[in-house]
Amino acid sequence: MSERISDNVVEKLLEIVQQHDVLSAQLLEPDVLTNHKKVTALSIKKAAIAPLVEQFNAYQTALAQQRECEEVALGDDPELASMAKEELVELDSKLTARTISIQKQLVTAEEQSVGSVILEVRAGVGGDEATLWANDLEEMYRRFAHLRGWKIEELDTSKTIILSIAVEGVWTNLGFESGTHQVKRVPATETQGRIHTSTATVAVLPEPEEVEVELDPNDVKESITTSTGPGGQNVNKVATAVHLIHEPTGIEVRMQDTKSQAQNREKAWKLLRARLFDVQKAKIDAERAEARNSMIGSGNRAEKIRTYRYKDNLIVDHRISGNYNLVDVLSGNMQTMIDELIEAETARRLAEL
Repeated sequence: MSERISDNVVEKLLEIVQQHDVLSAQLLEPDVLTNHKKVTALSIKKAAIAPLVEQFNAYQTALAQQRECEEVALGDDPELASMAKEELVELDSKLTARTISIQKQLVTAEEQSVGSVILEVRAGVGGDEATLWANDLEEMYRRFAHLRGWKIEELDTSKTIILSIAVEGVWTNLGFESGTHQVKRVPATETQGRIHTSTATVAVLPEPEEVEVELDPNDVKESITTSTGPGGQNVNKVATAVHLIHEPTGIEVRMQDTKSQAQNREKAWKLLRARLFDVQKAKIDAERAEARNSMIGSGNRAEKIRTYRYKDNLIVDHRISGNYNLVDVLSGNMQTMIDELIEAETARRLAEL
């Protein structure tokens, strides 16, 4: 008989089935139905695991059919036994295919359930050219989101580019982007045609629900100030800028993107929760597997993950040694590269099951 799903994986799958049932029940509750944000969040989580639950249910049905056929194949009726043996061959093939499919979906289920992320792009080394490069990366992600039909919300674009994207599958696709992006090109300000190397860092933070973050409002110091522009001069006479400091960790958030104090406060707390969640998640990941070199959700942004070579019209992703057309990717056509990263990570995780 071909390989089947192991008992420990079956236990995990049964937990996911139960989770799916709980989410289905919650989506029918009156207080949830009147809360648009809650309905969206729960629907994304349910949709993420629904295909896995469907596959597992089909697997269990086929497994029951296999047991029935095995009994018939051992029976006294030669004709029925012969038919049962033929059906067993077909069922064995179906179960093998289901097993492979389920295992692949299982190892990416956690990423699929995250339906909202905050994407931060910061200029690295390279002065003004690094700032230009950060803007180019932002444009690449905007084009990719446009091609996917994703809606982007700007949280801040004054110094650090901070965007919020909420849609099913966003973490699976963008989780690989965290890291240092290096560019080799002739800057627009270079008069002698010399190639410079600059960097920008990208952070993709899974945006959690409030209940998932250990955040005591009493630990946060909040101050309201007037918005400031270049050079520190006051831009608005009315105090609308929000400054939050999470005192236990020292995490700071400043938000002055809008002229509304209430909107800035909402955005600031949203960003603080995401950054705090990222810190807490990184700590848990480190405790679970100190030596693990994960591509998705590792939080390790110090590594150079990708080099963009303008002279060769080439992008090299150092995690999978893949080469990609630079103009094509910067135009937003990132999906092929992302799919290969997902495939490599899925294979690595399957080897650990």
